[in-house]
Amino acid sequence: MLEAIVWGLVQGLTEFLPVSSSGHLRVVPDLLGLEPPDLATSAVLHLGTLVALLAFYRRDIRWMVGGMRHDPRARSLGLLVVTATIPAVVAGSVLADRVERFQDSSTAVGTALLATGAILLASRFLTERNRNAEDLSTLDSLGLGVAQALALLPGISRAGVVITAGLARGLSGTQAARFGFLMAIPVTLGAGARETLTVTGAGAHLPELVAGTLVAAASGYWAISLLIRALERHGIWPFSIYCFLVGATALTWL
Repeated sequence: MLEAIVWGLVQGLTEFLPVSSSGHLRVVPDLLGLEPPDLATSAVLHLGTLVALLAFYRRDIRWMVGGMRHDPRARSLGLLVVTATIPAVVAGSVLADRVERFQDSSTAVGTALLATGAILLASRFLTERNRNAEDLSTLDSLGLGVAQALALLPGISRAGVVITAGLARGLSGTQAARFGFLMAIPVTLGAGARETLTVTGAGAHLPELVAGTLVAAASGYWAISLLIRALERHGIWPFSIYCFLVGATALTWL
């Protein structure tokens, strides 16, 4: 039970803060002397973070879905979100085996965490403008989708690279996070569904899975709120310090 709660907390916090959840799921077990979460646990934790996304952006989702027929801006945002998921779907299908091998190497993951730190630090030098997510072009959304696909590499933060890419395309920090998390919904749903199908019939303990899922959902919702406040006040670059520290730890001690 305690391990399920630990993994729920790690998943929920690091999925949405720009510090890489996949990198932490490689580093934390070694640091704490724990076994990494099995596929059954990973599957339900993904569903927990999906609940956090759906809850936090429920108004945007309701607006997009309800306005598909009569609201051009809602329809435009929905199509942009769909377009942005294409690169991650393609990359995930083609590179799945290579990504798994990448995660087996603490050196590779540590290097990727350092790269995330550099990306976050670079965001400090981008001029934030007031462009809304609905105003992105199809090419912009594909570019943000490519950034999301890069985060398939453990240690590369999806939130970090997508928000930085959004800033580079003229979005405000909060709008970049909004679009990034909306386009993460189908990817997170797909990842959770794939893992759930993989472990169908696995002998996991239901109370532990429920506890982990609830913790992942609650901590994930809190992490999104924290990130939005950070973006409004300081930007995401301060998280680079944490990524540099974790990356250096992975390279030095693991």
